[in-house]
Amino acid sequence: MLRKLLKAERMKLRRSPVWLAFILMPVIPAVLGTANYIYNQGILTKEWISLWTQHTLFTDYFFLPIMLGIYCSYLMRLEHGNNNWNKVFTMPVSRSSVFLAKLITAAIMLLLSMIWICVLFVISGYAAGLTNPPWLTIAKWCIFGTLGGMVTVAIQILISMNIKSFAQPVGIAFLGGLSGLVFLAKNLGHIWPYSLMSYGMNANAPQKIAESGGYGTFVIICAGYIALFTIIGNRIAVRRDIA
Repeated sequence: MLRKLLKAERMKLRRSPVWLAFILMPVIPAVLGTANYIYNQGILTKEWISLWTQHTLFTDYFFLPIMLGIYCSYLMRLEHGNNNWNKVFTMPVSRSSVFLAKLITAAIMLLLSMIWICVLFVISGYAAGLTNPPWLTIAKWCIFGTLGGMVTVAIQILISMNIKSFAQPVGIAFLGGLSGLVFLAKNLGHIWPYSLMSYGMNANAPQKIAESGGYGTFVIICAGYIALFTIIGNRIAVRRDIA
């Protein structure tokens, strides 16, 4: 049954304007980050790592949180219109499966976005005159950034399920991204949900994960948050009349 729900979510996304955000929004921080790197090569001397810090400076705190907010709001948009939650919940599927299908769909969109961001990063590196990309390191940034981003996805799906407005959850995601920057500055990024995506991507501070307990601790924290928000979302879906 979950597979059928996932197929239904994919059908909703076909020819959706949300793919414009997927394609175009990561290009903006890539251009800004690359330009910033090129004009400051005198102090940014670590080549690919320095370029990555400039890309993630714009991506992790501004554009990617907004993108995830858009994804999650769009996935809930149809259900919020015309009392469609009532129609969904009369289907022969469990309410928790409906929530889980949307969560998985948003997670897949996050993964695709992360891959696209990494592709743009490599293209930008070559455009800036760099060679020999650190493929394994880039893959690690992508994997752990996706895991941290899953926490944001779980929060935003939960928020979008309970707020009918399309724009408000996107605004919350944007503010969440900014709050992530604040908590990172206070050395609390490893425990704040909206900081974990940039933390996993090693944005601006490649040593931070090692200082806070390593990748094992990071994975445990992310898994705990994802489980927490998924359980809360499932229980709300089961026990409340959302429509």
